[in-house]
Amino acid sequence: MTPGALEGVRVLEFSEAIAAPLSGMLLGDMGADVIKVEPPAGESGRHVVQSAADSRGFLALNRNKRAIAIDLKSPVGQAVIHRLVSTVDVVIINYRPETASALKIDYATLAAINSRLIYADITAVGRRGPDSHRAGYDVIVQAISGLMAAGERSEGGIPLPINPPVSDLSSGIVLAWAVCAALFARERTGVGQKVGTSLLASALLLQGAQFLRATGPPPDPDWSALSYPYYRSYRTSDGMVSIAAVTPVMRRRLESATGVVHPLHGQRQIRRDSPEAAAMTSQFLVELTEAMSRRTTGEWLKVFDEAGVPAGRYRVVGELVDDPQVRANDLAVEVDHPLLGAVTMVGPVVDMSGTPTAARLASPTIGQHNADVLTEIGYSEADVAQLVQAGVLSGS
Repeated sequence: MTPGALEGVRVLEFSEAIAAPLSGMLLGDMGADVIKVEPPAGESGRHVVQSAADSRGFLALNRNKRAIAIDLKSPVGQAVIHRLVSTVDVVIINYRPETASALKIDYATLAAINSRLIYADITAVGRRGPDSHRAGYDVIVQAISGLMAAGERSEGGIPLPINPPVSDLSSGIVLAWAVCAALFARERTGVGQKVGTSLLASALLLQGAQFLRATGPPPDPDWSALSYPYYRSYRTSDGMVSIAAVTPVMRRRLESATGVVHPLHGQRQIRRDSPEAAAMTSQFLVELTEAMSRRTTGEWLKVFDEAGVPAGRYRVVGELVDDPQVRANDLAVEVDHPLLGAVTMVGPVVDMSGTPTAARLASPTIGQHNADVLTEIGYSEADVAQLVQAGVLSGS
């Protein structure tokens, strides 16, 4: 098998939940040897639901990893980890600072053992500032970042969290990107470093245009307030289709294809931000909705393809596992899980011609690789058995 881009890079992952596990999985997809370190009972993400197997979330975020289950509150367990740290390139962690220090896996401790170490830290809102002590999950960060305000509301007017957990997921991607950059910098300097991001940072990044505040005169009124009919989903006679006519040219094409023309065209004397313009847009939306309902989704997609209007069929995610487009791009893969057998999941999301990505391993069971990992760093089988008997290791 052709090696991946990160072949030979060893990652030690102290993680739970979503963001940090996703980061480790992305590195693993690129060929890194990712070793997930968990407490004896396993990380909390395994147990989100009561089941004979791990939660679906855990299965989806912990591919291409080996796992050891070790008691880090024990000095013996800490000694094992410190010995392992001397052999790794990257540590990924999303523990609170006081927790990392108490377990002796904080940056200062581990960098003193391995000066080439990349220590990748992920938090809820950052390590500095008045709220840095707070624990945080995606729903909380969506609320405090303004991200939730962009979503839907319940009948009682309560904002609903955006699903999937976008600040968690985007933070995991950002951290993997930062690790790759730090590894590249280490190739030039020979020295490791600490890198970090937060769910808050990613949530704000996703809202960059809304966050922007500039000096000077405000921009002229434009189509931004009137663009809704051109960028949304419509019911057809047998389903729904989404359109994205984001430029004036595309909007003219949409109107030509549907036979519904916005009455503002040619009305230069009417301000685009006026109540009159808003009323015209509302009427245009009603007429376009009616027109879209007269044909099937397949018919509209053919019309829009011929007209050059970006459009796509509305689907739910369960429909995509066997979708020809998904399969053609290897975005659905099968892996063999120790307990569940064949599992179909999202494949690697990056395609590399020279150093291919791959789904090599299903998510591990608790402590599945205790013996493998420890014997690689010099422990004998008898040593591993003694650690299990002493309660330092579990699940092997």
